[in-house]
Amino acid sequence: MTTGKVARSDVDVANRGAENFVRIFYAAYDSAQRGETVPKFYRPNTTFNWNGTHIKGDEIRDFLLKIPPTKHEVQSYDCHAVPGTQPPSLLIVVSGTVAHGTSMDANSKTLENIPRAFSQTFLLLPEVPGPIGQAAEPKYFVITDSMRFVG
Repeated sequence: MTTGKVARSDVDVANRGAENFVRIFYAAYDSAQRGETVPKFYRPNTTFNWNGTHIKGDEIRDFLLKIPPTKHEVQSYDCHAVPGTQPPSLLIVVSGTVAHGTSMDANSKTLENIPRAFSQTFLLLPEVPGPIGQAAEPKYFVITDSMRFVG
């Protein structure tokens, strides 16, 4: 039986993990190479929902190549270590704006690149741990990703 308590060390891991994940994930997503880089965050059994569209883990790359270029601006994120998991699984909720379009020129006034508000929720699981006694930060992958436009 778990007590539902989260150790301070798990909170610290969650905070560092979330900060690194958010920074690296959205940089990869907004890059010209996103079809190659972003799928590395996922696994074949990942659940990916993009604004109500369900995409299987092995179809994420094709989906990413079909949508126009993006520019995300993360306004806030919150992370919680999942109680009873070791190393802790991470629940991350991100909010911000995203613009989609072929031209990310800030002076362009076309409808295609007007920023839209979004909320995205991730559940990250730790990779299989390394050898016993290895004191490295856990590495994570996305098992669930749900993105919604909210504005």
